[in-house]
Amino acid sequence: MAAPASRKSAATLIVPFLVACLVSAALGVYGKLHEPTGVAVNIAGFSSPATVKVWLATLAFVLALVQLFTALVMYGKLSLFADAKWLGPAHRWSGRLAFLASIPVALHCLYALGFGDYNTRVLLHSLLGCFFYGAFAAKMLVLAKKGVPGWALPVLGGLVFTALSGLFVTSALWFFTTFGVKL
Repeated sequence: MAAPASRKSAATLIVPFLVACLVSAALGVYGKLHEPTGVAVNIAGFSSPATVKVWLATLAFVLALVQLFTALVMYGKLSLFADAKWLGPAHRWSGRLAFLASIPVALHCLYALGFGDYNTRVLLHSLLGCFFYGAFAAKMLVLAKKGVPGWALPVLGGLVFTALSGLFVTSALWFFTTFGVKL
């Protein structure tokens, strides 16, 4: 009897998986076919659009670390603050803010730069960017579904975190180690 229930719960992941594939592919195709403008909006107080990008990416990564920490506590992997009432809201809001911080970065990358493949770092960054938004879309769809396997949300959250970590390493961390920390 467990096999049909298991197959049924796994079937609830088909639509989120397909949406993830579509989002990732659409971003990649748009980024590759769109003629990059090289122009992006700058924010007052920053020396260039690149510095805006790296600081927003750093903010998104720090908020993703908060997401990881709160998820580990909520899933019982860390016993710190295990019964704190602020964990759930902190997890949700850090995720929302991380996603919001990532949007201007992604828009700049897609609109001003396009899908880059001229070196390994840039190709990996482009692939991770597409994958991140696909995995994020799948995670958001799984959150709203009933009957999904218990492993699905932590796995999707882990994929989102891993992709965002890779994006941080191939962009902001690379920038800081190459050009130094500047505003």
